[in-house]
Amino acid sequence: MSRVLVTGFEPFGEHAVNPSQLVAEQFDGVVLPVSYARAAAALRDAIDDRGPDAVVCFGLASERTSITPERFAHNLDEASTTDNDDAAGSGGEIEPGGPLATGSTLPVEAIVATLREAGLPADVSRDAGGYLCNHVFYVLTRALRDGQKGGFVHVPPLEVLPREQLVRAAQIVVDAVS
Repeated sequence: MSRVLVTGFEPFGEHAVNPSQLVAEQFDGVVLPVSYARAAAALRDAIDDRGPDAVVCFGLASERTSITPERFAHNLDEASTTDNDDAAGSGGEIEPGGPLATGSTLPVEAIVATLREAGLPADVSRDAGGYLCNHVFYVLTRALRDGQKGGFVHVPPLEVLPREQLVRAAQIVVDAVS
């Protein structure tokens, strides 16, 4: 069985509870800061410390109503939304000169199919947006070593997907990459 590192994010903005943090804690993972300046190093350190075979980063998408594994991360930070350190994204490249976009190495379509078979709402998503989720997803794809898999999965708020279903969904995702 593969070792899978699960990450989530701390609460941010008006979200007193971040469901992705609950997922990370449930799987003895790592809770990343909602910080452009600190998130990348925290993710790289976790990968180096744990040496996983696969990494699944989870994040909250407050407007979504289903679990959405992401296909692509863009090498571009949003500039209009501030993080928990009250810093806005640069509006520029995450990795100067890096690829414009990178892709998930997780079986995105198979994950969605399995979630749906389990009666859970799931859809494939093209990209992770422009906020910290995209930032971390891009950094993840560039930090993976030979043979490591990785990707990003957005989850809806707990009002849409209660904790029990959220944990069950996360287990399906982790099983799909182990």
